[in-house]
Amino acid sequence: MSAHADDIVALIADIFKRRGAEAYLGEAVTMAEHMLQTATLAHHAGAPDALVAAALLHDIGHFTSEFGAYRDDDTVDRRHDDAGAKVLAGHFPPRVVETVRLHVTAKRYLCAVEPAYYDALSGASKHSLKLQGGAMNAEEVAAFEQLREHADAVLVRRWDDAGKVPDMRTMTFEEFRPLLARTASCPPSG
Repeated sequence: MSAHADDIVALIADIFKRRGAEAYLGEAVTMAEHMLQTATLAHHAGAPDALVAAALLHDIGHFTSEFGAYRDDDTVDRRHDDAGAKVLAGHFPPRVVETVRLHVTAKRYLCAVEPAYYDALSGASKHSLKLQGGAMNAEEVAAFEQLREHADAVLVRRWDDAGKVPDMRTMTFEEFRPLLARTASCPPSG
C-alpha cells in the first residue's frame, strides 16, 4: 500500500470511528451502518472495487460538507454529494469520485424515469429530494444519460436505497480497508 493510500484510508477510518454512530437522516440506522450496508450490497452483487468503494463512501460528504450535516428540518440542500467528491478527488480514481458526486443526481433521475421509484423512497429521502431539485425534467434526463458514470451512480443509488435496514449483517470497515487501499492506490486518472 502506498503512503498516499495509507493517508486517505486512515482519514476515512478516523471519520467512521468518530462520526459513524451519528443518526442517518431520520432513518433507523446510523451513518456507518448505512454506508457499510450500501457497500456490502455492492460487494455481494459482485461490483468492481471502484463501485464498492463508491458505495462505501457515497455519503462521506455528510461528515465533511462546509454546510454541516443534514437535519430532517433542513430547508436547503447541504450538497453532501459535492462535498464528498471534493474530499475524495485526488485520492481515488474518477470512477469513484464521480459516482459519489452523482449519487444524488441518480435519485432525481430515477424519480423521472421510473414513476414507482418515488413511492418506494423513505420519508427522509422524499424530503431531501425536494431540497435537491425534485425529479429531473426531460432535458436533465438526457444530459445525465450522457455522463460516463451515470450507470454506476444509478447502481450505487439502488444500493443506497436498500441500505437502511436495522440490524442488517454487514462487512466491517476493517474488511473494506484493503479494497479502499487498492482503489486509492490507482492512479487518479484511472
